[in-house]
Amino acid sequence: MLKSRNISNFVTQSGHVCDLQITYQLFGQPLGDAPVVLVNHALTGNSEVCGEHGWWRDLIGIDKVIDTTIVTVLAIDIPGNGYDGHPYNLILEYKEFHIRDIAILQYNIIKYLDIHNIYACIGGSLGGQIAWELAALHPHLIEHLIPVATDWKATDWVIAQCKIQDSILNHSSFPIEDARMHAMSFYRTAASFKEKFERTKNEALGMYNIESWLLHHGKRLKERFELSSYKLMNHLLGQADITRGRGTIQEVFKTIGSKVHLVAIDSDGLFLANPIKETYQLLLEAGVQATYHEIMSIHGHDAFLIEYNQLAQSIKPIFSKIICHQ
Repeated sequence: MLKSRNISNFVTQSGHVCDLQITYQLFGQPLGDAPVVLVNHALTGNSEVCGEHGWWRDLIGIDKVIDTTIVTVLAIDIPGNGYDGHPYNLILEYKEFHIRDIAILQYNIIKYLDIHNIYACIGGSLGGQIAWELAALHPHLIEHLIPVATDWKATDWVIAQCKIQDSILNHSSFPIEDARMHAMSFYRTAASFKEKFERTKNEALGMYNIESWLLHHGKRLKERFELSSYKLMNHLLGQADITRGRGTIQEVFKTIGSKVHLVAIDSDGLFLANPIKETYQLLLEAGVQATYHEIMSIHGHDAFLIEYNQLAQSIKPIFSKIICHQ
């Protein structure tokens, strides 16, 4: 069930003042009866993380690797993502927000729910960036930090893609459709397209199947996602940097009390594996307990939503510890 909390006079990192409604959902065991797992959604996701329509239902649920029979799952909507369906909760001043604002708002909900410890925080892509920021804000809140297909900062490549997306969203006659088609070109890979389409044609439409597939994805997103939501989420993706106002990354890492479990994708064309490997080395040098796992896939960035078996295997040891301690 979707729950909400109103936050009045919230001041963003840029000094913008606004009233916000934050929505969230709880799954699994009652609060206070089991370890808490915070799940952060990606750019077009929401708090519906498990169940029949859950976007990570192959990973979270009864007898899944994140087993809702033994944990409490908390999922918080990024404000302005439109999941509550109320137009007045959409954010138009999207450039006034930073990743850190979202992490601060998440902590507001965590504190409101009287949660003092999070066993694990997992998030893919944008969700992982927010997880990093939350861990930097509250270094001893999260026991296991699991950023998937993401990093603690937006690289020049990520910033470039977000800039192109922002331009499309502000200047195209069909902004959501066109931005989504462009995004699919760096969410997937040439090898993934080749395996799926092999230059086949849709004779009825008079175009290649890859073209009709891209048009379909654009249309589908337009049907369920608001333009202001897309602008905000894309903007946030390009803003991540946990060193902002804190010093060097080595200094920040030395404050983090979480065990960090990095999951990269060998073919990821957005958050490349090499920078994540560099993060792993920096964590070890800072004395942080860390692991690194790499998903092997031809599907690029979207592999964290496709290669469920590999992702489940990479994080299984973290959640197996819960069973051992029961």
